[in-house]
Amino acid sequence: MCAHVLVAEDDVNQADLIRRYLEYEGHTVRVVHDGRTAVAAYHRDRHDLVILDVMMPTMNGMEACRALRAESDVAILMLTARSTEEDLLTGLDLGADDYVTKPYSPRELMARVRTLLRRARWTENGDGLGRTTDPVLRVGPITLDPGRHTVHRDERPVSCTRAEFQLLAALAARPGQVFTRAQLLEHIHGISRFITERTIDVHVKNLRRKLERVPRKPTLLVTVYGVGYKLNETTDTASFG
Repeated sequence: MCAHVLVAEDDVNQADLIRRYLEYEGHTVRVVHDGRTAVAAYHRDRHDLVILDVMMPTMNGMEACRALRAESDVAILMLTARSTEEDLLTGLDLGADDYVTKPYSPRELMARVRTLLRRARWTENGDGLGRTTDPVLRVGPITLDPGRHTVHRDERPVSCTRAEFQLLAALAARPGQVFTRAQLLEHIHGISRFITERTIDVHVKNLRRKLERVPRKPTLLVTVYGVGYKLNETTDTASFG
């Protein structure tokens, strides 16, 4: 599973350590030391994964994540020394797929990289070309195509981050079933000491903003208080706008 990885880390020693571990696992690595150069490098040569340090000069990792996510669903892994929950949630809100908090074990970092790349480009049950063979899912006005990684609401395309897509796919596969935050978290991020259940609330908030006619009064992606979330098999297909 070789991939093309872009690493943006202003600490030269840390960047070199990450590069060596990635290359040991067979990946091709490009290293830059600020966010602006990272965005420019991605424009020139699309990568399979971008690893962004949060605290960088010129353009920090949060700003770089926002810029990349505005044009691409590339897998993004954030590195941060700021371990407060609000900082982590802010990055996920901007579209990051996963977070690793410094100081971290290089082995833990590589495990997160493998997980992201597996989910981003290769599916164990796919056709060998990085395309899933899962059927198209239709729940009320929502259509989700795992093979093309597309979501439509009333035939209108909806742009979703990778984590949002995975969460929605889990819910759409079993419409009406209630999932706990822990179940959804493991489905999206796996088991990680860096990620909390509140990240699910962030993804749900973003999905409601994109899918619901009135996000503050959701009828599709609803909360089951004290338990978790479910996707309703609503027949409300009124125009969304």
